[in-house]
Amino acid sequence: MIANIFFVILAYLLGSIPSAVWIGKKYYGIDIREHGSKNAGATNTLRVLGRRAALPVFAIDVLKGYVAVTLSHLSMYSDPDYCFFYGDGPLINFKIILVVAAVLGHIFPIFAGFRGGKGVATLAGAVLAVYSPAVLLCLATFVVVLMVSHYVSLSSMTAGVMFPIYMVFVYRQTYVPLIVFGCVIALLLIITHRKNIKRLIAGTESKIYLWRPRKRH
Repeated sequence: MIANIFFVILAYLLGSIPSAVWIGKKYYGIDIREHGSKNAGATNTLRVLGRRAALPVFAIDVLKGYVAVTLSHLSMYSDPDYCFFYGDGPLINFKIILVVAAVLGHIFPIFAGFRGGKGVATLAGAVLAVYSPAVLLCLATFVVVLMVSHYVSLSSMTAGVMFPIYMVFVYRQTYVPLIVFGCVIALLLIITHRKNIKRLIAGTESKIYLWRPRKRH
């Protein structure tokens, strides 16, 4: 039990690594939380500082979520003998707990005054370590929606909503806690993007162009 608590705390600390804040301050002399949408994440970093800063922020945020959840493989739940007697359920449940800890760390980072971002990239990395097949489909969904709409918020919400749908209807997942977890993720993504939804409806949401369209002469 003590070891499990240690892993949960460590997952939170990993999630608390404020990549956008640290990179913004060290290399650009600004606090990203004071500019643009004031969100300490890859999207706002891209909007304010450009791709050169946003790419490492995104990579670090995804990686810290993934690593946080892989801590579960150091726990007793991953022991072959334990899995033989109790199945994979306890391991999946513990992974879900680590996902929550990592994402909370990103949203409320202890290393940055508890002012973080929305945790979409960290969530993606963390969930990738829980159920990678559906996450990869969600990533493809995100890219397609982004290339068509140029709205990161819409792409994130669409990918999140599709996560439980892919699990159930594509991969025939039947483990109820995992399905509920997927539904909660979809709901939370919509809740955390309330302001974005209002701006999308009003037509004032900022667009992101990974590759700027060529200007016609």
